[in-house]
Order: sequence, then structure tokens, then C-alpha cells
Amino acid sequence: MHRRTAPRLARILACAAVPVMLVATGCSSDGDSGSKKESAKPTAPTAAPTAKAAKYAKLPEVCKTVDEKTIEKLVPKAEKKEGKALNTSDTNDTASCFWSGLNDADVKDLQFRSLTVSLKRFAADPTLGSGEKRAEAFAGQQVTKATTQDGANAKDAKTEKVDGIGDSASVVSTETKKDDNDFKNQTVVTRTANVVVTVKYSGAGYEGAKSPNADDMKNGAQDVAKEVVGAVAKANQ
Repeated sequence: MHRRTAPRLARILACAAVPVMLVATGCSSDGDSGSKKESAKPTAPTAAPTAKAAKYAKLPEVCKTVDEKTIEKLVPKAEKKEGKALNTSDTNDTASCFWSGLNDADVKDLQFRSLTVSLKRFAADPTLGSGEKRAEAFAGQQVTKATTQDGANAKDAKTEKVDGIGDSASVVSTETKKDDNDFKNQTVVTRTANVVVTVKYSGAGYEGAKSPNADDMKNGAQDVAKEVVGAVAKANQ
């Protein structure tokens, strides 16, 4: 009896003397001679792509982004000093306001002016990128669009970069003709974080009156853009 059990006893004692790591492979019991396959580990789910949250979460009331004193200066005798809000499906993402007026204080110097302020807000999108990146692309499109003055046969289009308005800004100057009146147009497109501000300022002298000064109109459009950029920041405080 001792002769039959001696080999098994010797094997057990030998296995007790080796590291635990080796026991699992070299010292299996008589009933576990085959190695077991390791079960497959569960794969962790892949995280969905994310984009940094946009800086501005809302737009201000567009018709209140420009001070009434500014309107009185740039659009004398405006039909509605408070402006006319243009229809939009979602005012938190898109908004526009329009002012126009004919200054007939001097019948020999009839001056027409119009001003449009448009806002476009972009949220972050996992597939399209950050709000800032999307806004930057849209601003470029707006600059290109302004060179044709929305298809109104614009001529002498000039584009220049300007500093001190939002994160980046451009001014597009054009001339157009409508009803035998020569219009001077200034469009400022500026991006402030994830919001694009587009200011269109146009003017003409009616019935032979002198055309407005292009530089004065350019300065006026830039002043409006600065006010609007400030209004966007204030609305998100």
C-alpha cells in the first residue's frame, strides 16, 4: 500500500515547494491534466465623440442690441427707432432686426439709410465641431456673400480685416444701383466666440442728392458691430 501511494505523496510535496504561479501549470491534480482556456474579457464600450461646450448659450433681443442714439445718428428719421424684428424659427439661434428711414429735412438733400443687424449662434456638435469652429466657417461665408450684396449686382467690392471687434472681423464695401439711385454699402462680419454678427449699413442720396461718404458709413457700421458684440456678452453674464 505504501508503495502505491509513495509517488503521489512525493509529487504533492514537490509541488508545495514551487511558486504559486507554477502550481497552476505544472502541478495540476490527476483529475485536471488539461489546461483551461481563459474566457474572453468584455470589451469596454467606446466613448461617443464630444465637443467643447460653446461659450454663449443664448442671443440677446436683437432689436435692443443697438442704442437708440446710435440709430438716430445713423438712420435719421427712422420709421421705427425700436427697429423691426424679422421673422425666424428660433430666436435663440438666429435673429435679425431692420431699421430704415428717409431724412427729408432738406428737400434738396434727401438721404436714405438702412441698417440690418443679424445674429447667428452655433452650438457645439460632436460631428461638426465646436461652436467657435462652426461660427468661424459661417463668418467666412457671410463675407463672401457680402461681396455680391446678396446678388444685387454689387461692384467695386473691397474686403479688409479690422481689429478691435470681437475675435475677428472683416468689412466689405460695395456699391449698388437701385431705382436710379447709387447706394454705398458697408457690411461688417464679426465673430465673437460662437456667435456671428453681421451688420449691413446702406445709404443713398435721392433725387440727385450727394451720395453718402463711404468712410463715414464704414465707421458707423463698425460702431454698431461693437455695440452688438457687447450686447451678446452682456446677455450671457
